[in-house]
Amino acid sequence: MAEEMGVPDASPQKIKHHLMQLQKKGFLLIDRPKGIMERGSHEPAWAKGLVDRAKKLLRIPIIGTANCGPAAIFAEPNYQGFLRVSSKLAGVRSPDGIYAIKADGSSMNRANIDGRKIEDGDYVIVDSKIAEPKNNDIVVAIIDNNATIKRFIKDDANEQIVLMADSSQDYSPIYLHPDDAFTISGKVICVVKRPKQ
Repeated sequence: MAEEMGVPDASPQKIKHHLMQLQKKGFLLIDRPKGIMERGSHEPAWAKGLVDRAKKLLRIPIIGTANCGPAAIFAEPNYQGFLRVSSKLAGVRSPDGIYAIKADGSSMNRANIDGRKIEDGDYVIVDSKIAEPKNNDIVVAIIDNNATIKRFIKDDANEQIVLMADSSQDYSPIYLHPDDAFTISGKVICVVKRPKQ
């Protein structure tokens, strides 16, 4: 074996040591009682844990701020870096089509996303692939180039879309005709809370 490895003068103990190290790292599988040695998986055991951990931490772009009040925050994407968040916390496995936006104001402080309320300064995680929300979904809407976070209500009986606040304060709803120029930029799927001081 030493000759095959290109070190013909190496001691058997040194070769054994190297084989044991390769086994520990998952490159070799050694079954001594059966006298079998075979190549391990392409992904060694020590690397597998690193890959699994890396998959659990997402890098989600932060594209600015959205108002939790009147639609008054300008909506042009304003990249502010990335939010590093656990995939378990975000409720998604991949950051594809996902972005984060910082909530500004209190008009959604009673909205509940998996037990978490949307309060001023929290980040909301938005799935941009959900552009046609269901009734009562919390969405990011773009109206007159301004972004707002609201509860989406499709009122077919009155031929209108209502964007409702969900707040401890009294905020007026926003009423839209289905043909108006507005965009649903995605559904809020998670709230990342601002740390309590």
